[in-house]
Amino acid sequence: MRIAFILDPLGSLKAYKDSSVAMMREAQRRGHEVYAVMRGALTWRDGVVAAEATRLELFPDQREWVAELERERLPLNRFDAVLMRQDPPFDFEYIAATWLLERAEAQGARVFNRPRAVRDHNEKISITEFPQFTATTLVARDAADIDAFIDEMGDAILKPLDGMGGSSIFRVGRADPNRNVIVETLTNFGTRTIMAQRYLPEIANGDKRILLIDGEPVPHCLARIPKPGESRGNLAAGGTGVARPLSPRDREIAQTLGPILAARGLLLVGLDVIGECLTEINVTSPTCFVEIAEQSGCDVAALFLDALERQ
Repeated sequence: MRIAFILDPLGSLKAYKDSSVAMMREAQRRGHEVYAVMRGALTWRDGVVAAEATRLELFPDQREWVAELERERLPLNRFDAVLMRQDPPFDFEYIAATWLLERAEAQGARVFNRPRAVRDHNEKISITEFPQFTATTLVARDAADIDAFIDEMGDAILKPLDGMGGSSIFRVGRADPNRNVIVETLTNFGTRTIMAQRYLPEIANGDKRILLIDGEPVPHCLARIPKPGESRGNLAAGGTGVARPLSPRDREIAQTLGPILAARGLLLVGLDVIGECLTEINVTSPTCFVEIAEQSGCDVAALFLDALERQ
């Protein structure tokens, strides 16, 4: 197959742990051609969505891990699969990319995850479809509503709806002296909607990333354990990743959501679970392939390529 990966700049990828690199290496191992596309290179002209694409050769070395070969402008429907793997923030430019990728689909391109599904599933608000699995949660922008929630919970997590990697996540207690300024900053004085959730002390045991591939859960998750003094387990915030088998509750959540999300065109999904509560549904560029594979022996990239080939 000929596979295009829409990526962040190659120089910014950490090959020793990047899930997209693991996917590309596995694709090449199977004999597929691998191309890199930058989101800014997407164009529509005369009814055709195209982009400048660079064919890659990948190596096992973690420093000199890739060589860029020929580069050409190609319609996206010339590829057997197009994988949107660019990290958030999910800003207007990301939305514009999903519009262009939808036009490419109309011309016959196979895009994973489907652009409409990505656009329709905000990674924070999507959990509201499954309240039976969530902690007490509020989505609001008015300070009075958020303050009332903090007073009721006593201990809450506040976060923006478009962040990643633990950015701008605050733990706020009822008596926190910085409470007002945190709420004002996150909501931009009541003009931006945010999410508030009951604080889950089970975060001490890890924020679990559960991967769904074509609706089926990978048998091991990655529990991201906060560093001392932190309430965020995200690896980008200094958390330590520990691979673990799925618990019965993890499987219940994954097996309930998996078929629903797969039917909407979400081939790869990352569920975040703290304790027994679903906290996020990640659909843009889910990660943790490498950490799970290295610690458990479960080759997540191979499972993903199996699913992609079936599609």
